[in-house]
Amino acid sequence: MTDRVDVFWDEGMLNHDTGTGVFDTGVDPGFLEVLEKHPENSDRVRNMLSILKRGPISPYVSWRTGKPALVSDLLTFHTPEYISELVEADRNGGKKICGGTFLNPGSWDAALLAAGTTMSAMKHILDGHCKIAYALVRPPGHHAQPSQADGYCFLNNAGLAVQLALDSSCKKVVVIDIDVHYGNGTAEGFYKSNKVLTISLHMNHGSWGPSHPQSGAVDELGDGDGFGYNLNIPLPNGTGDRGYEFAMTELVVPAVQKFQPDMIVLVVGQDSSAFDPNGRQCLTMEGYRAIGRIIRSLADQHSNGRLLIVQEGGYHATYSAYCLHATLEGALNLPLPILKDPLAYYPEEKTFATEVIRSIKRFQRDTVLFLGGD
Repeated sequence: MTDRVDVFWDEGMLNHDTGTGVFDTGVDPGFLEVLEKHPENSDRVRNMLSILKRGPISPYVSWRTGKPALVSDLLTFHTPEYISELVEADRNGGKKICGGTFLNPGSWDAALLAAGTTMSAMKHILDGHCKIAYALVRPPGHHAQPSQADGYCFLNNAGLAVQLALDSSCKKVVVIDIDVHYGNGTAEGFYKSNKVLTISLHMNHGSWGPSHPQSGAVDELGDGDGFGYNLNIPLPNGTGDRGYEFAMTELVVPAVQKFQPDMIVLVVGQDSSAFDPNGRQCLTMEGYRAIGRIIRSLADQHSNGRLLIVQEGGYHATYSAYCLHATLEGALNLPLPILKDPLAYYPEEKTFATEVIRSIKRFQRDTVLFLGGD
């Protein structure tokens, strides 16, 4: 049994100031007395940090320091033109890159730290120093595509770590993304590869504009050699704990078992929770804990227990920290919950979600060669 998780963190990531306004627009309409912070603000990560340092899980945590990525590192996933655009924007004092995504003074250095810290966590695993590492990073990264920013993300932290694994000793990597939004950037980066299986469970939100042209629909399966190696699982609003667990056991587990990766990356966002302002999926701590256990079991079976967990969204400053705690409890395979859920009982009905999941399963088995048949 793994008795610890190595957490990679650097205080410099708090220097990414996303500002205030109406939700994530940065706009002051002039008639509101109190402007709210941008959803992706430092408070959410401060609580994640503090719950790991002072919460019941703290005895199971070892702390490691991150470091900034080099431009040469970034070019393993991103195009030179895109990186030059970000460097120039930073040099000129920052700018709005796309909807809700602001590169302000301090943001670029924080983004380099997030990317480098995630890569450091992966290298720590590859070098045999630990089995489970968690990159507590911001700005988030899974929407960042090779050539453009999107959805609060500048650099694809998880994608860079996956490429590092491929360039090292790993032949096949699976990425399981449970953020409430489609992990379009990571999928795009490996869309033509059969060495990376990208699986995304997300609410059925579709495309939201030029920065996010992907729909996250089931028929976005990859291209060329990568056809069939991008599995999208768009779930109906309010899917909840039981629906997510059903999706994991019916869709994710069989796909991972057939793919047989030698490294597993869990991309985690607590914006799938019942309290989150950016999502409507109604996961509670119990659901996150169950997902953590399932992922841990897959890691034990296929990657010799090696598991990298990468932080993405999660915008309720309190409940996101609680759900992170539960996820790590599950990943550590702790026999009983060690932190009580502050959320009162939340009713859920999984009938519709179950029908959707079964429909996705039929589609994937009929379409994806490596999933066909038992």
